[in-house]
Amino acid sequence: MSRKPPHDDNGKERIAKVMARAGLCSRREAETWIAAGRVAVNGKRLSTPAFTVSPSDRIEVDGKSLPGRERTRLFLYHKPKGLVTTNRDERGRPTIFGALPKDLPRLMSIGRLDINSEGLLLLTNDGGLARALELPQTGWLRRYRVRANGKVTQAALDRLGRGITVEGVEYGPIEAKLDREQGSNLWLTMGLREGKNREVRNVLRELGLSVNRLIRISYGPFRLGELAPAAVEEVKTRVLREQIGEKIERLAGTDFSAPLREPEDAPPQKSPRPSSAASRLKSGSPDFRSSKTNSSKPEFGKASRSSPSSPPARGRWNSKRNAARDRTPRR
Repeated sequence: MSRKPPHDDNGKERIAKVMARAGLCSRREAETWIAAGRVAVNGKRLSTPAFTVSPSDRIEVDGKSLPGRERTRLFLYHKPKGLVTTNRDERGRPTIFGALPKDLPRLMSIGRLDINSEGLLLLTNDGGLARALELPQTGWLRRYRVRANGKVTQAALDRLGRGITVEGVEYGPIEAKLDREQGSNLWLTMGLREGKNREVRNVLRELGLSVNRLIRISYGPFRLGELAPAAVEEVKTRVLREQIGEKIERLAGTDFSAPLREPEDAPPQKSPRPSSAASRLKSGSPDFRSSKTNSSKPEFGKASRSSPSSPPARGRWNSKRNAARDRTPRR
């Protein structure tokens, strides 16, 4: 079956797709904004997302011109507990986007972590890439370290490999390994590909476990490693292209030749420096940043089995160095 072309013969694309490509929002958010009357094309306000535009059309959102397309970028963020993965929270809780350095471009999250979860969160300026990497058919494994209260056997965890239904919600196959017991708690390593809302917590509750710590340690080939809490790292363009591959690149419609946009009215800021491991980790908790082998603690800071054999997909966020290096678009 031939793949559906990204635009018609006249070079037109769906308005929601163009907005997502500009890094302003996701396609779903774009459709919501259009329905709310926030988007206009050539001075005419849209009422439906079933609308195509050409490069010559003038698109405005909230009265402001749509920014030009920027080079596709990806960032690794170590989300701390206590932050909501959203741009605005109706309850006034702090969000990850309010905590990010101000010199970053406008970003959106690839998937979510709830307020009580921590660990690796992928951020991008490309709505098409965000959508492609969230799709279950992309096949990327999300791996988690979980501390839970209760008792469970490895045999019960092995049955999750066939999938499970909890309160009418069907969850696909889940990899789960019992690593060790620690008093009334136990530590698990889990891997899943769907990432439904609160999937890990709901599934383990069905097994009689109460999750009290949840850490995402990898998403596809990208891993948390030694990234400090609240720190951000940019993945180099070359590494990003190698890791996502041509299939996802075509599906997402990424653009690695477009220029970078300089942040507006934002002074350069540095990511937080890592603090000592002792000040961040509770006593008795495994150090999920460590890459050293320790026979008494499970090693899960390294790339997952689903990761390719290429070097770890990591890149350091450094605004001054990246700005100088990337001022000229790569061909």
